[in-house]
Amino acid sequence: MEIGEALFKEALVEVGLSADLASAINDETLDAAIIESHERGIKMVGNDVGTPIIAIGDVAFFGPVISPAPKGEEAGKLWDGVVGVASYPGFFEIKRSRNVGPIFD
Repeated sequence: MEIGEALFKEALVEVGLSADLASAINDETLDAAIIESHERGIKMVGNDVGTPIIAIGDVAFFGPVISPAPKGEEAGKLWDGVVGVASYPGFFEIKRSRNVGPIFD
């Protein structure tokens, strides 16, 4: 499916939200808030990373880059690990090359 409003509507409905929210894809009045949010994240994590950015309290990291997205208990277990590494002041990065493309299920 092509990336666009139809895909966003489908994704919103799949997670239990109103498909009407997909109209925000072209709402330029949201641009300033999006830019501010991005700049706030970059300020927390630094300039040598990209997006997405995740913050746990005052600690931020690039990521997560996960495919497929975990669900249920598996997601909770992964989250617990992220919180654990965020609690260690000297933790900066774990990375490996991707060996599969994105999996959307």
